[in-house]
Formats: sequence, structure tokens, C-alpha cells
Amino acid sequence: MKNILSLALISLIAVVMLAACGSKGSNGESAKDSKKDTLAAIKDQDKMVFGVKTDTRLFGLKNPSSGDIEGFDIDIAKQIAKDILGDENKAEFKEVTSKTRIPMLQNGDIDAIVATMTITDERKKEVDFSDVYFEAGQSLLVKKGSKIKSIEDLGKGSKVLAVKGSTSSQNIREKAPDASVLEFENYTEAFTALKSGQGDALTTDNAILYGMADENKNYQLTGEPFTDEPYGVAVKKDNWLSQKKLTLLSKR
Repeated sequence: MKNILSLALISLIAVVMLAACGSKGSNGESAKDSKKDTLAAIKDQDKMVFGVKTDTRLFGLKNPSSGDIEGFDIDIAKQIAKDILGDENKAEFKEVTSKTRIPMLQNGDIDAIVATMTITDERKKEVDFSDVYFEAGQSLLVKKGSKIKSIEDLGKGSKVLAVKGSTSSQNIREKAPDASVLEFENYTEAFTALKSGQGDALTTDNAILYGMADENKNYQLTGEPFTDEPYGVAVKKDNWLSQKKLTLLSKR
């Protein structure tokens, strides 16, 4: 897998989370003098709850044999829990989708999102992000032998499958305005729909599509990536992760 995040950068994410505990709020009060912040709550409950995907091969996939969720995002979450709480086993996981992850974070169901989440200006209005930990790009997955060779081939009459709440769903409407888009709740449903012939192509980040192609050799990625999709860890806005501090620390 390309662009794998080093443990050093993962540690930087955790360091900034810890540093935020003693930072000053906008009213000049320290976090200790204000309402119990998220970091204090995490330490009190002695666990950290991460929102992760369970249907994304290579990043977050539930192993049917063991029942464990495995993948790159899971490894990152465990490392963060280890740096903050001293034990990677204190990382707890809850399933999210592209549609549900921000609402679950805002509702307090999870402490952080590590779920192939692209950093966008629009999302920055709702959550705070860590530094970029993986650089992906949106692409297309098609059945081998398909006439679709690139996004330029998605014209009128083409059907593209995507997942609700994803940047991919928005992007494909801009990049291929003549194609129709069918949205599904998660990647498992979308890939099943592609295999049953409900669409001509499935679109999302190439990192996710590689996992699907690895699962079923009858499908392949086609064309070049047509967007930039930088992944970041997301937490509640203005709470315990300062985006500015993370940027400064990551440059040390």
C-alpha cells in the first residue's frame, strides 16, 4: 500500500491531543477550569472510542472468522490509544458510514473518526482534522472488459454507483454531469450492486477500490485518479484538538 503513515506522525497526532488538555480557551480559561473536556472524559473512562468503517478492505474490514476489525485505519486508532492511554487495547471501535460518522461524533457516540475521511473546507466547518495521514484520489472500478476506460467515457446513459455522504458522490456529479448516480448506504451494498449489473462503474477513493479489486479479480480500476482525497483524523470542533497546533507540531 502506498503512502503509509509512519508511526512518528501517528505519535504527533496523539501528542497534539494531549497538549490540548492544558490549552487556553477563547475566554482565557484553561480546559481544567471549563466543562470536562473530551480528553479528560477519555482518561476517566480509560478508553477511546473510534468511529471506523467495517466494509473497507485494507483500511477497515470486519474479519468474519475472528469478528475483529482490521486495516490501516484500525492500526492508526490503536497507536493513538496507546500514546494517550498507554495501551492499544483501550481503543474501542464503533461502525460508521460516510453518512453517519459526523452525526455520531457530534452526538458523543464516538471520540474520533478514523474512517477514510477526506479533509474538505466544508467539513472543517463541522469538525477539526489532524494533519493528512494518507493521500488518495477518486477513481472508477469497472468489470474487466468494460468499455469505460476513464471518466470521459461516462456520458449520457451511463450509471455510476456511489456511497451516500461521501465526497465521491459530489465529485462525480461535477466531473460527469451527464451520467446518472445511484447512491447506497455503504461500500458493500455499492459493490454488490455493481456485480449485479445495476451500474457501469463504482466510484470512490482509489485506496478503497483497490481493496474491492483485490477481493474480486473480475474487476479493475480504470483511468487516472481525477481528484485529490487527503485523509485525516476528525474530532469535535474547538474541543481538544487544535488544528493550528497540529500543523506546527507536524513541521518539527
